[in-house]
Amino acid sequence: MNFPVAMLHVPEYAHATLETAVDHVFAASALHVTPGQRVLVKPNLVNGRNARHSTSNPAVVKTVCGWLLDHGAHITVADSPAIGPASYVARNSGLAQALAPLGLSVVGLKKAVPLPLTQGGHIGISQNALEADRILNIPKLKVHGQMVMSCAVKNLFGCVVGFRKALAHNRLGHDRALFQAMLMDVSTALPQCHHLVDGIHAMHKNGPIDGELFPLNLLAACPDDIAVDTAIYSLLGLTPDQVPLWTEAISRNKPGAHLEALHFPLAHPSDFDPTGFTMAPDRELSFAPSRIISGRIRSLLKYLKKQ
Repeated sequence: MNFPVAMLHVPEYAHATLETAVDHVFAASALHVTPGQRVLVKPNLVNGRNARHSTSNPAVVKTVCGWLLDHGAHITVADSPAIGPASYVARNSGLAQALAPLGLSVVGLKKAVPLPLTQGGHIGISQNALEADRILNIPKLKVHGQMVMSCAVKNLFGCVVGFRKALAHNRLGHDRALFQAMLMDVSTALPQCHHLVDGIHAMHKNGPIDGELFPLNLLAACPDDIAVDTAIYSLLGLTPDQVPLWTEAISRNKPGAHLEALHFPLAHPSDFDPTGFTMAPDRELSFAPSRIISGRIRSLLKYLKKQ
């Protein structure tokens, strides 16, 4: 199997620049959307704190939605942050405001469906995600203090409903092998995906929330999450033993985990300069119980305001 990883040098988030870039990388990565197709657009809405730096850039998400509407897709823009509602993060990040002219809003992923895990137990994936014809996954390229990197595979963890993510951190966080296996199980269970990585201003030094922006000037599209992640790990000079999800993908014999299975129809990873890109310090996987409780309280208060 040969995966197209369409990488393009994109120096800014200007609308005209993004329109051209998105069209090029989607064409080069063989994305075909048919009229009437139900597409779930899945940005990274990790947290309301530092949201303008830690989430998928609103201009990228808006440009993708415009492209999909032009191709006749029926769009839902949704995510399920571990702490707090998606609409709150969308407002803080500027995404809600960016999508308003298109008549779109951000909703939460709901209706948990139990997914059996390969290492035992279950986790609740959103029925909204499972029922989509296609997921267009838009991760923000970031360092991650618990998983080293957050990119395409990790962003799909957002399809797990709400506080179940925080509970998974607590239940599986004592063993990184269990946690990375769970993340790969979630990725494998979802319907057909296409991935667009926002690495124009990546996050480094700390992450996935409180890092600093790094001008990597990269936009990358691919039909395979593992393949695009592998390309980016390689670009950053990482090796499989440094990245838990890369190790997991290799252990499962995923073809996208091997560079020789990738081809680059536009730019090559060597065309980008990661000099100065700094990894995050390692942190424990488990969430503090107080963080889970505060997130549930925020969700409850939002619900009560609607009544």
